[in-house]
Amino acid sequence: MRLRFITSTPFDVYRGSGTFAGIAGLGAALRNLGVEVEVVGPRVHLPVYTLERIVFNETLRLRPLIACDATAGFDLDGYRVAGREGRPHIAALKGVIADELRYESGWTHATMTVQAHFEALHARRADAVLATSLYSAEVARERYHLAQLPRIVPELIDLGAWRNLLQANPAQPDPACFTVLSVCRFYPRKRLRVLLESAAQLRTRIPRLCVRIVGNGPEGAGLRALCRALRLEDTVQFLGDVSRQQLAAEYNRADLFCLPSVQEGFGVVFLEAMGAGKPIVAARAAAVPEVVPQGVLVERDNAEALAAGIESLYRAPDLRFELAAAGSQRVELFDAPRVAAMFLDEVRRLL
Repeated sequence: MRLRFITSTPFDVYRGSGTFAGIAGLGAALRNLGVEVEVVGPRVHLPVYTLERIVFNETLRLRPLIACDATAGFDLDGYRVAGREGRPHIAALKGVIADELRYESGWTHATMTVQAHFEALHARRADAVLATSLYSAEVARERYHLAQLPRIVPELIDLGAWRNLLQANPAQPDPACFTVLSVCRFYPRKRLRVLLESAAQLRTRIPRLCVRIVGNGPEGAGLRALCRALRLEDTVQFLGDVSRQQLAAEYNRADLFCLPSVQEGFGVVFLEAMGAGKPIVAARAAAVPEVVPQGVLVERDNAEALAAGIESLYRAPDLRFELAAAGSQRVELFDAPRVAAMFLDEVRRLL
């Protein structure tokens, strides 16, 4: 079988984030199952990402493409060719842009509104729509006015590769510190401000608290300013974008993982944390309860509740071990070969 992937997502971990990881991982897992996967992406790169995506899609029909059995377009990509090529076309939504933009403002909100319009077109024109969680499926049906609820194929993680990476980059939690790790792109919906406010509350309750934050993004300058205003320079470390090797070492070094995001279509970083055997503290919001039922989930946008959740695990090492073990077992459900087989079943259903 030959599949075509259509995506304008930047294919690197720094700009493409979890979407890159999901698409690249799915392609690799399908190839391991004997499927030929052709990835079609932009040839021309423009300074405005939204414009680049639109130009890429509008010119797709002009490009000579190798024949395939079915096409999967990710997010908005593929709206121009969906339903027009004489072969099954899947709109695979890694998130729901119309949901994400609710937490943005200014220029970002404007450009994401344009993207959401084309993602809606894509979903309505496709032969089938896939979402990564029940939350995303329900939001997509509502906001894009779909006749049917999208079918669910979750995000995946290559557990074998991830565990090898963890083993190859050893690091131990510092017994003199209690280390909280957070990993994300710096968007308002990730609510890193809430994490910083929680850290300010916990300084006097957790001796030698250390919060390590991996990533970067539009909120970077504001978050660093808030860190200084809260006098957290000795508690919080911004590590910026890091290599996969350093990221694995950071997971190894952490006592727990925390991301208080209020909008997650799925959340690949939670799979990484579970695969690394780390307990998780997060907000009870969006798809997080589906993905991390074994986590300590607290009220969203509540710094006091988040601080209490972190402190509860600090004071209960046995509970940390229990939650970590439960996560290590649950993450097996999302291993790459298993999820790739689910995706392939959806393609075969269309064929």
